[in-house]
Order: sequence, then structure tokens, then C-alpha cells
Amino acid sequence: MVEAIDTHTHFVPRHIPAEPGRNPLWPSIELRDASAAVMVGGKVFRLIDSRSWDARCRLDDMTLDDVDVQVVSPMPELLSHWFPPNDADALCRHVNEGIAALCADHPRHFIGIGMVPMQDIALAVRRIDSVKSLGLRGIEIGTHINGMALGDARLNDVYAAVEHAGLILMIHPLHPLGLDRMGGRPELAAVAAFPLETAFAAVSLMTHGVLERFPNLRILLSHGGGALSWLLPRLRHAYGVGPPLQSLFTRDPAEIARSFYYDTILYDGPALQYLADKVGKDRLVVGSDYPFTIKLDKPAQFAEQALSVGRETLSANARLLFGLGQG
Repeated sequence: MVEAIDTHTHFVPRHIPAEPGRNPLWPSIELRDASAAVMVGGKVFRLIDSRSWDARCRLDDMTLDDVDVQVVSPMPELLSHWFPPNDADALCRHVNEGIAALCADHPRHFIGIGMVPMQDIALAVRRIDSVKSLGLRGIEIGTHINGMALGDARLNDVYAAVEHAGLILMIHPLHPLGLDRMGGRPELAAVAAFPLETAFAAVSLMTHGVLERFPNLRILLSHGGGALSWLLPRLRHAYGVGPPLQSLFTRDPAEIARSFYYDTILYDGPALQYLADKVGKDRLVVGSDYPFTIKLDKPAQFAEQALSVGRETLSANARLLFGLGQG
């Protein structure tokens, strides 16, 4: 049987120890009757429920969504790139162990992606081996590291360590630019700002030679790469104009863009087909954003119908991305 693999789902632990003396923004989980709240700085950051940590709930929903395997990654706000390194390291350890336990209990249905304290490069590099030893398949990072662009040379040691370990790098939008230009409504972050934020991160990687420097680094861009596919014609035109614009890229931007993997969370068939036309169907993997409100229902079915491909194609892409071998 060919498995449907959902590569973009999130995890929040049922409990986060208080650990007195930590950063004032240290998160906690407030359990309620039928839900829970992620508390940050004493305020509700997001309302969640037991699907965020409970395997039985997730498995039941996977049956309804016709999904066999979920790739589970931290809720992006937990990445905490803005914490002091020791605080971030402690939170990374707790979240990684929670994801690893979920995967170990149900190895046929869950694959884990962890997190490392990216604000301290040397510490992050040391923690890559810890992530791998837990059985996790990669790390998730934000589209910037507390303001540091992903193309910044200071991050090269992390990229080298991830590549050497054979892990994947999942890039997820976090604290996006531009909300002030849309009236400051925080609800618009995931709706309208995330796609632009992902494109900014991708362009930073593309214009700083990261994919050439680390040719075996497997990078997954969330939400279909955001607006990147729509920027590609403009980037290609700039490259073709000649100096000085051509020097922004080491090669054709369209070719560089085909080095990334992209999930299929675009919600619209023609938009997903447009992405496939630009980067190739072999670079696409199913995603849903489970269990959050914005999740895409029946994600494998959506992608298969939009792209006119069989399940085996998208499953093979995911297996290649995560180094899973043949199904």
C-alpha cells in the first residue's frame, strides 16, 4: 500500500515545566475543559486542544483525512529564536523529547522534526547530533533568526552540520514583516504575511549561495514556498538583464528554486499547478498545517487531484526528502 505522508503538521506538548528564572516569555500550557491555551508572557498566544499532543486524537483525524503518516514539527512560536541561548536550549530539549516520544510510541504513523537554539550558532551545531540521536529527521527554523537573514554567513556552520547529519531543514514563517502595513491585525500574520515572509527567506538563501555551498542540504519551504513561485519570473528577468543585477545569483534563479522542496498548502488547485510548473512535481510533498484552524482538509487528495498525479508520486517525493527509503 502506498502511504499518504503529510509533511507539515505541528506539535505542542501537553505540559511545559515552569522552570523558575527563565525568560519572561517562557511558554506554558493552560488546560481547560475542552481546550487548552498556549500562554506566552501571561497572555493567550493560541487556543489549542489535545490534538496538539495526543496520538489517539491525531490518528483518528488521520483516518478521516486519509493520511497514513504525519511529519510532526514544533509549533513555530516555540522555536523561541529571541530567547537567551540557555533558555532556548532548555525549551528545545523539552519539545524535542516530546516529539520523539510520540514518534517512538507510533513509529509507523509519526516522523519527527525537532528544534535547536539557533541564536547561538556553536550551541545549535552541538545540538544537531542530539536531534539525530532522538530519531528525529530534521530541524525546523524560522524565516529569520530574530532578525538575522537566513543567507547570513554566520549560519553556515549550522547548515553544514545539518547536511553532514543527513537531516532536513524545514523553514517556517515566524514573526513576519508587514503587519503594520495591513493595519496591525495579528490574525493576518498566517493569512497574508506568511507567504511573503517565506519568499523573503528563500530569496536570501538563493542570493547568498547557500544551496551551492551545501548541495546536499535538503530544505523544505512551508506553505508552497509562499510567494516565491510568483517572484521567479521577476528574478529570472533580473538575472537575464546582466550586471549588476545578474550578480545577485550564481545561476538561473529558476534552477536554484528547483533545489528546494515545497509542501502543497496552497488551498487552490491552479495555484498548486502553477508552483509545479515552476519547480517540478518532483519537488512537491503533501502538507496540511494540522491541527491549527488554517489546516487544509484531506491534503493528499487535494494535491493528487490538483496535480493529476498518483499517491505514489508524492509519497516517493516525501520519502526522498526524509531519507525513508522505498515504501
